[in-house]
Amino acid sequence: MNSRWLLWSLGCGVALAGGGEPPRPSSPFPVDEAFAKHREAMVRAQIEARGIKDPAVLAALRRVPRHEFVPDAQRRFAYEDRPLPIAAGQTISQPFIVAVMTELLRVKPGQRVLEIGTGSGYQAAVLAELKLEVYSIEIVAELAQSARVTLSRLGYDRVHVRAGDGYAGWPEFAPFDGIIVTAAPPKVPQPLIDQLKPGARLVVPEGVQEQELVVYEKRVDGELHRTSVHPVRFVPMTGKAQERK
Repeated sequence: MNSRWLLWSLGCGVALAGGGEPPRPSSPFPVDEAFAKHREAMVRAQIEARGIKDPAVLAALRRVPRHEFVPDAQRRFAYEDRPLPIAAGQTISQPFIVAVMTELLRVKPGQRVLEIGTGSGYQAAVLAELKLEVYSIEIVAELAQSARVTLSRLGYDRVHVRAGDGYAGWPEFAPFDGIIVTAAPPKVPQPLIDQLKPGARLVVPEGVQEQELVVYEKRVDGELHRTSVHPVRFVPMTGKAQERK
């Protein structure tokens, strides 16, 4: 893949894609149609053109209204390929990294996935568009509630959000057909590996000063295979993960 995405951010405000305000529509389209045009341009120029090939992932990104997951003051930037500030000093993820991590999961409609780090709810919405049952945990209670309200308002009833420390996963609904972690633990929590179904994948940024995006695949015999994808830069996973360095 293009070296421009060797460093990603999911919460620290770093982005390598070009900035600037999206062009304003030249004709008086309704607001939603204008956003749809910007969203389509984002997917074509920043997602598809940079190597994302899964048609289901691309279609999901075309459907999810990212502008609904950001504060009003940030909506004009919603379809730039970069993180944007949300509540509690956090950010909404860069669309390209959302696409990469989603594609790496290799999940199928009807399967059950776990997300650690709900944030704005944008990544969960993309997963729901793949017809997945999504269980998402957010350690910041304010964000969990806000994401729950937004996802419900937009009709994403496949997403179940709860506030809490994601280190322990969500054992009541384990095992999962895929797990995605949106903050970097020093080492992947063992409970998440335990809750991964044989044959499934866990996608996680791992490390402290030097981080890398990693895919853990649990083989059908229970053996764990680790693949490093690329260097990344994410916010650290907080809570119990910091006690287990």
